[in-house]
Amino acid sequence: MTLHRFFKKVKKYSRHLALWATVLLIVITFSVYAFSAPPSEEKSSVTIYPEKIVPGNPLFITTHSTSTVSEIVFDGKKIPLITHDGLVHGLTAIDFNEKVLNHQVVVKLTNGEVIPVPIAVTPREKIEKPLGIPDTLGGNTTEASKMLIHNLAKENAEINAVTSGAVQLWKKGFTAPLENVFITDEYGYDRKTVGQTIVHKGTDFRAAIGTEVKALNTGVVKIARMYTVYGNTIIIDHGLGVQTLYMHLSQLKVKEGDTVNAGEVIGLSGKTGYAEGAHLHVSVKVNGLSIDPMVFLGFWEK
Repeated sequence: MTLHRFFKKVKKYSRHLALWATVLLIVITFSVYAFSAPPSEEKSSVTIYPEKIVPGNPLFITTHSTSTVSEIVFDGKKIPLITHDGLVHGLTAIDFNEKVLNHQVVVKLTNGEVIPVPIAVTPREKIEKPLGIPDTLGGNTTEASKMLIHNLAKENAEINAVTSGAVQLWKKGFTAPLENVFITDEYGYDRKTVGQTIVHKGTDFRAAIGTEVKALNTGVVKIARMYTVYGNTIIIDHGLGVQTLYMHLSQLKVKEGDTVNAGEVIGLSGKTGYAEGAHLHVSVKVNGLSIDPMVFLGFWEK
């Protein structure tokens, strides 16, 4: 074989080798793509707010996925889905008296993905503070104390009977009820009152008599009336189990059945009912459970 013919064969085989190398590269690339999960099948992440959960907290479940959420289940029960900032969230609450510390959220997506998320609840610190009975309600006597508990039970039964609509009435986040926010009493401590224990299931804000009180969000006024213990009270239903309550008002600026907008003035602060001084008491209920208003507001501020 001449040197010329040898190099000619080498050149020929080189072309074949190059062709096969190209084919092999295509096959490998296709195989890698075929066995890799496409973006729609990648595991989605779920975040829970708040990070530390105690009894009396709301629970916001957020799925970060391009696939649609079909349902969210908490301890085996479907919970309302809300929309905010372009995402779908599950909203539920942990009962203030909850003793079980381990729970589970299950998020189901329309692409068939099922995401279980364990929920650990931290016991709430027990705090006690004394609180007397104002003279307008009989003062610090045993008889006044018994009457206070009787009236509380009666008023709570009426308030707890208020239903919530099945449609989300708000479009933007919830905001504070006052122009200037200063908390005087936090949620969740025991008030020791003449031999009785009354849990404070709301947040008290400093507010001189006549301070404008604003709706936390858009909704329908379900209650606007005077109570013996809670004083002038407004309850707004925002739909999907969310209700906000405003108590001890000096004046009511709305009536039952009214539709109010977020930030609208609904009343003036005062010290009606069981109040030792002027302030605004705000409660938030989720699915019938009174939860910490400040934790609730914190979600929308994120």
